[in-house]
Amino acid sequence: PLARPARFDCEAGSARSTRGAIVMAESAHGVAPDGMKKRDEDSDDGMEFSPFWGIEKGAVLQEARCFNESQLDARRCQQVITKLLYLLNQGETFTKTEATEVFFSVTKLFQSKDSNLRRMVYLIIKEICPTADEVIIVTSSLMKDINSKIDLYRANAIRVLCSIIDSGLLGQIERYLKQAVVDKNAVVSSAALVSGIHLLGVNADVVRRWSNEVQEAVNSKNPVVQFHALGLLHQIKINDRLAVSKLVTQLTRSPVRSPLAQCLVIRYVAQVIKASTAESGGEGGERPFYDFLESCLRHKSEMVIFEAARVITDLNGVTPRELQPAITVLQLFLSSSKPTLRFAAIRALNKVAMIHPLSVTNCNIDMEALISDSNRSVATLAITTLLKTGAESSVDRLMKQITTFMSDIQDEFKIVVVEAIQSLCLKFPAKHRTLMNFLSGILREEGGFEFKRAIVDSILCLIKAIPEAKESGLAHLSEFIEDCEFTYLSSQILHLLGDQGPSTADPSKYIRFIYNRVILENATIRASAVCALAKFGQNCPQLRPSILVLLKRCLYDNDDEVRDRAAFFVSALQELGRDGDENSTTSSTLAKFDTPLGALEASLRAYVADERFESQAFDLSAVDHTPEAPPTPKRGAGAAKKKAAESAPAPSVDAELESARALVASMPQFAHFGPVHKSAPAVELTEAETEYAVSCVKHVFTNHLVFQFKCTNTIEEQVLEDVSVGMELIEGEDGSFEEEDTVTLPRMPLNASGSTFVAFAMPDPAKHVAAKFACILRFTSKEVDPSSGEPEEDGYEDEYTLEDVDVSTLDLIKPSGTANFRKQWDESPEENERVDDYGLGTRESLEEAVDAVSAILGMAPCEGSEAVPPNARSHATLLSGTFVGDVRVLVRLNLGIDANQNVAMKLTVRSSDPAVSDLIHQIIANA
Repeated sequence: PLARPARFDCEAGSARSTRGAIVMAESAHGVAPDGMKKRDEDSDDGMEFSPFWGIEKGAVLQEARCFNESQLDARRCQQVITKLLYLLNQGETFTKTEATEVFFSVTKLFQSKDSNLRRMVYLIIKEICPTADEVIIVTSSLMKDINSKIDLYRANAIRVLCSIIDSGLLGQIERYLKQAVVDKNAVVSSAALVSGIHLLGVNADVVRRWSNEVQEAVNSKNPVVQFHALGLLHQIKINDRLAVSKLVTQLTRSPVRSPLAQCLVIRYVAQVIKASTAESGGEGGERPFYDFLESCLRHKSEMVIFEAARVITDLNGVTPRELQPAITVLQLFLSSSKPTLRFAAIRALNKVAMIHPLSVTNCNIDMEALISDSNRSVATLAITTLLKTGAESSVDRLMKQITTFMSDIQDEFKIVVVEAIQSLCLKFPAKHRTLMNFLSGILREEGGFEFKRAIVDSILCLIKAIPEAKESGLAHLSEFIEDCEFTYLSSQILHLLGDQGPSTADPSKYIRFIYNRVILENATIRASAVCALAKFGQNCPQLRPSILVLLKRCLYDNDDEVRDRAAFFVSALQELGRDGDENSTTSSTLAKFDTPLGALEASLRAYVADERFESQAFDLSAVDHTPEAPPTPKRGAGAAKKKAAESAPAPSVDAELESARALVASMPQFAHFGPVHKSAPAVELTEAETEYAVSCVKHVFTNHLVFQFKCTNTIEEQVLEDVSVGMELIEGEDGSFEEEDTVTLPRMPLNASGSTFVAFAMPDPAKHVAAKFACILRFTSKEVDPSSGEPEEDGYEDEYTLEDVDVSTLDLIKPSGTANFRKQWDESPEENERVDDYGLGTRESLEEAVDAVSAILGMAPCEGSEAVPPNARSHATLLSGTFVGDVRVLVRLNLGIDANQNVAMKLTVRSSDPAVSDLIHQIIANA
């Protein structure tokens, strides 16, 4: 309850109740089958076995027939229900017939007066989840229990009935639920209130009619009832921002008695403060309800004190003066005898130390005492917090304390400590020697891959950030690879040695460590070592003869990759030695390769697949050298991406699009067009069942538009030659497109794909808004001789009508994020700004509206502004893109939603071209 007092999880509660019932029945009735394997008390392995070992669904369903006996055995029925609950919780699925039979059999157990059996009946009914037709059967029995004089029956019957009922039957039992909300018995009242919270998703209108009864329950003297009533009342009013604000104001003026409810009030206050801060744009001024939060720090309940302190430390733009009262109470909790309080306090202080380290320095003495805490989580947080707040003079003392501590914690805690030490070293560069020695010491200790990688990454970071740490860092890493068992880390370190080693005072001392890897390690590490040696040979002329001797020994390696790399570098170094010019072409060949690998791979695939390039050498200069932008993460997509990566799917649409873009960029006919601005995803121009499959990809250049038609022949015994596509502008302004060139496809055999191209000039892309082209596939058809498999010499010309191709303004806008939106916005000409208001109609949420507008504009969200807070009534989103011609476009969306779910939007656009700003507004107006 200290961390999360406001959890109303019916399913979790049901699962906990089910597990509790299983344990209860297991201990009381011995449900283990007779043939179950038991632990031998004299055995040495000490293995324990589940009391449900060997249970099968078929056998349990047979045992369930005891529910139909005229003389019920309550104890046996409890055993069978416990087995059924176990099977359901283990993921066993019952067919509809099996579930129906069990349900009807269980309903007969209502005639038993045994209270323990009745509780088990409630649990099994909730787990089976009867259908709407079956609910009627048990409704009368549950209604009888709701009106019973036994409070235990009443509370459980309310929970069960509300979990299985639908919105249609809810109105029939509303009267009983409203009475239960204000019942004198706390158990019955809490059951009705918690059920009301879950019924909001079934029929919210019915639950909202309970407001008077719920308000009465808020004034209850029972702390649990008050807690549940306050949670339900807030859920009823959650969509009315003004009502929530009034509720919070009322509760802060007359504090509630229940500590749990008080924690809820504090959380609701935090939500109101956050909403008001967002509405005011984060401007300074008096913060609402801060006095209330400060008064809660003097509450008699520890849970309330901590909740208030946590909320204060999480406030946006909190000042050191506002933090001070919260830090004081958290400091007192550090010396508490309760581990939960110590952990909660040190975790809160750890978060504060990331932003306001000076505010936490007064707690350093108390935190140092926690380093030896028996709870390793508390000790780890104490150390990492001290590393963030400690002074330079205390670094040596902290390192001594941490050294004895590291061997007692697990790898995940060690990683946290390593990251904190890295931050400390960057903060105090003069202490790099002490901290680097500590990192190298734990690097030689036992540990998993993630732990060792964290240390190596920290040392790499320190080498790059602190020049004085370069020599010692490289020395420590060189010694580490002598005994490193992880191929990835060894290759990473060898790459670093090749980059940084030649520029040190004594490069020769690293050669031994690198060449040892050639002799002792696997093929991957040997290949990395060969590259590292070659870099020493390139940058250290005095070592080049020795390096050549070592590389020549690698020419006889049993791995192809190692031999190929060695042969390449031997040849390059020998030529470099003959030239005697460190700036020669050979030297530049060994220099850093700046071509994006994704674009290079796509260009090579297109080069190999296209028959027209058989007589031409591959041209590296034709590859698109635009740096690859990192993909923008989508909300909620993390698990899906991980699963897709693990399943190793076929090449994605993005990969095919990149391959098509590389093919166009490498064609000499389009070389004078410049780099490709954007390539639109392929659009199918034929039906799936037709004899010819044609899709179109649009490639946008600065002043040109190239249509790539990918064609596939599916007719047997036929070959198509001289394939091209004729295009005619049927919608759009005359003169906006001028056809310049057509590249035909020489030949298209059965089931083989090829591309034909049509290029248009766009004199002024910003002036046209939309266009449509009629397309006709033209080709020469030749029959294939079945005996020889060769096409006949004579053929006939034919045509095939394709679907029309549309060109929209969206094709000319490329999503491109920016690291500093505010700076780009301020640098854009204010006179090119265009502002207008729009109504987006009824939407489910602001998140849906943001996604819809972003999709219409085809621009990238910036600074995480696409994430809309839950239940937000207003939101601002920042978008960035590039219009053709390298025109930067910045957009601000200010959206608001009213009580009727109508969304209004203020659209502000800035760009370097006023015509482009007008065009963005035209896109929204026409959408």
